[in-house]
Amino acid sequence: FLVNAHSDIISTVEFNHTGELLATGDKGGRVVIFQREQETKKQPHQQGEYNVYSTFQSHEPEFDYLKSLEIEEKINKIRWLPQQNAAHFLLSTNDKTIKLWKVSERDKRPEGYNLKDEEGRLKDLSTVTVLQVPVLKPMDLMVEVTPRRIFANAHTYHINSISVNSDCETYMSADDLRINLWHLGITDRSFNIVDIKPVDMEELTEVITAAEFHPHHCNLLVYSSSKGTLRLCDMRAAALCDKHAKLFEEPEDPSGRFFFSEITSSVSDVKFSHSGRYMMTRDYLTVKVWDLNMETKPIETYQVHDYLRSKLCSLYENDCIFDKFECAWNGSDSVIMTGAYNNFFRMFDRNTKRDVTLEASRENSKPRAILKPRKVCTGGKRRKDEISVDSLDFNKKILHTAWHPTENIIAVAATNNLYIFQDKVNSEMH
Repeated sequence: FLVNAHSDIISTVEFNHTGELLATGDKGGRVVIFQREQETKKQPHQQGEYNVYSTFQSHEPEFDYLKSLEIEEKINKIRWLPQQNAAHFLLSTNDKTIKLWKVSERDKRPEGYNLKDEEGRLKDLSTVTVLQVPVLKPMDLMVEVTPRRIFANAHTYHINSISVNSDCETYMSADDLRINLWHLGITDRSFNIVDIKPVDMEELTEVITAAEFHPHHCNLLVYSSSKGTLRLCDMRAAALCDKHAKLFEEPEDPSGRFFFSEITSSVSDVKFSHSGRYMMTRDYLTVKVWDLNMETKPIETYQVHDYLRSKLCSLYENDCIFDKFECAWNGSDSVIMTGAYNNFFRMFDRNTKRDVTLEASRENSKPRAILKPRKVCTGGKRRKDEISVDSLDFNKKILHTAWHPTENIIAVAATNNLYIFQDKVNSEMH
């Protein structure tokens, strides 16, 4: 599944709640679902391998005739619903329209209809003289993906986030200025729960960049802004959550201010920890961990690629400074991961404070190869195994990553290639 084309660039990666399935969305509007192979006695090493389970076209390019705007088919986000029965459900969204898909398996087919022949055509009723009992015969496994609901026409601006609530009945979708609450069973209306649009658009100073529901409390949600702030909202307080319950903001250090501070402080992703006690945010240069009980400053700040501070001018000129990197927690909330340039991704261990830079590339992605930590040097002298800042490739970037909910398996999207790494018994990522 490694093809070079613009439409194949992966735009979102998401494990389901058990980690058995992994979905990716791309710029061409396609969703590819991978399924983890079960371990067998014959092939004990095969476990952990993910193979293509189903591929379907989720969104098509559209044209908004009222605004003379093309609406891209690119999948912005995928979110799995917790599994309730044998079928799986997922939400996928482009800039304007959210769709609910059902993914189910068929391995039996009915045979011996009374009123239809084998091709499914109706028989001449006068020829039907005996009554037979239809039977289910085994057939090759078929994975069927069917659209169940389409949630459209609720967003004026581009949708950047969707998040399924822990009540398993509702979900929210966020665009630059508004957040809407939907019921999964109702497509023709949604409730606007956050609206930061000023009366006069000339006064617009910030936009919503990401939003997520709390994993356990169905009344709590957080949204991040381009100003680097987090607002925690409580839906029990009021129907419209414009007045936040808590504002998380780090006071700016005047000595650390620089020309591009406003751009680099914009939060590109926010994720609650599995425990629900912490939030992690990613901005252009750092990952921060916030305690829900402390609004004044983050409890941890990790430098992702501090060596880029001297390169911000050229990163502004080539638009890379606006790249939106995501971040992910491991299953126990002890390690966090986020992407960087040159197909590097970073991991920070919150307990030991150790961090590592790894590279997702074809050269080192042979099966069972151990990833070697990479180092970037900023000074004049470069060690043999180091890479110089000036030779980093800014076209190779890891924006989208995901972590298996319980195991040390990670999925890393490097442009149009998906890499899946698995931890060995010792703590080196595989």
